[in-house]
Amino acid sequence: MTNLILQAIDTMATYGPEPLISVEFIRMLIRLAVNFAVLGILVHCLYYPKSQRRDFYFTFMLVGVAIFFLVFFMMFVLEDMKGKTSIGIGIGLFGIFSIMRYRTETMPVREMTYLFLIISISVINALADNVTYLELAIVNIAVLLATWYFEHHFGQKNIQQKLIQYDRVELIKPENREQLIADLQERTGIEILKVEVGGVDFLKDTAVLKIYYERKDDETNSTDNNFKIKGEQWRNV
Repeated sequence: MTNLILQAIDTMATYGPEPLISVEFIRMLIRLAVNFAVLGILVHCLYYPKSQRRDFYFTFMLVGVAIFFLVFFMMFVLEDMKGKTSIGIGIGLFGIFSIMRYRTETMPVREMTYLFLIISISVINALADNVTYLELAIVNIAVLLATWYFEHHFGQKNIQQKLIQYDRVELIKPENREQLIADLQERTGIEILKVEVGGVDFLKDTAVLKIYYERKDDETNSTDNNFKIKGEQWRNV
């Protein structure tokens, strides 16, 4: 059916008046639909069930769509520039992958991996004009299967972190680490896996701690990282 539509549009372009929509644009829409479906599976079915992060859900989907259109128009709308196009595409791809550093907070490794996957898939689908739809489907399915396999067999536990202002500075010594964890678990009710000590204020007898704990899939908490500290306080953690 798709081939018949493309042939009809191509015939109109050859023997009739110029069509409102070109064959390349129709092919782009098909690849866009494939790209959107793959992004939906990656984000909604593989990433979101563990993280429950709506902010990254929003970011991943829109970044994938924006990257697709950006690469398509850079490659095919500017193709009349010939030699300049390859240089522009190279610079554009460099800028695309540089956006992974646009955030003000450190992005977790899992989120960074998914962002790289989404950008890569969107670029591949946007540039795949000279491959068949079957070949394009095989590439996308291979990425989905690889992500599913490693997510379910080697994926990290849902480890979360929380910043705490702590008042018992005598327990931050390395030899008192077990007492520190026990005190934090009793006061927070959280089973703590790891504790890191940040800035210490001996004048106020307080310290900044970062605790790591495993969160269940059905739990959501959007305020874990709302407590902010200055970068220089946390620089050596």
